[in-house]
Amino acid sequence: MRLILLGPPGAGKGTQAVRLVNHFGIPQISTGDILRKAVKDGTELGTLAKGYMDRGELVPDEVVVGIIRERIAEPDCERGYILDGFPRTIAQAEALDEMLKKLKGGIDHVVNIAVGDEEIIKRLTGRRTCSSCGAGYHILFDPPKKEGVCDKCGGKLIQRDDDQEETIRARLRVYRQQTEPLIAYYKRKGLLRTIPGVGNMEEIFEAILKAVEEPDKADK
Repeated sequence: MRLILLGPPGAGKGTQAVRLVNHFGIPQISTGDILRKAVKDGTELGTLAKGYMDRGELVPDEVVVGIIRERIAEPDCERGYILDGFPRTIAQAEALDEMLKKLKGGIDHVVNIAVGDEEIIKRLTGRRTCSSCGAGYHILFDPPKKEGVCDKCGGKLIQRDDDQEETIRARLRVYRQQTEPLIAYYKRKGLLRTIPGVGNMEEIFEAILKAVEEPDKADK
């Protein structure tokens, strides 16, 4: 099973990726993680990527695709994998298609977890993190026993800068402009499976499973 997860920031892709990893026994491939590993391991492409990162520049698509090629060639990807965080643009999707065509192993399904902007803002602006131990809370869904105080260590709970509403709206604008066009791109290819990302996490997971195991019944 070779999957791509799409969805705006805060849609729950990471949570569902963990469940899919456990269910199918395939690895989650996060571009951020594999970039850092390639740099740490000192591979040829990792060294090339490090040069761009050290200069504060975006790593070019061809370098990222090359690193993904190296990663999916590893033994644990023989039965499939989950791409999380890539592709982010049409150009990256086209580069990925070309790479997979040469490997004779295309993507089976693209799961789009659909969540509206206001729901995303409610989710992300409500997150709080302990400034001492790093424990996470949510003022609506998982509040601490005492407002503003960590249950575990008594530390002060803070809102991270990237969870401020203005920052979230900016991230959503970037997503809508750069990444959302992938929905139409993969729909044309007949690979898109759209799942409503609101509600119980278990129900969303079951909907994803049904979409990839019974794609003829999925909302495309």
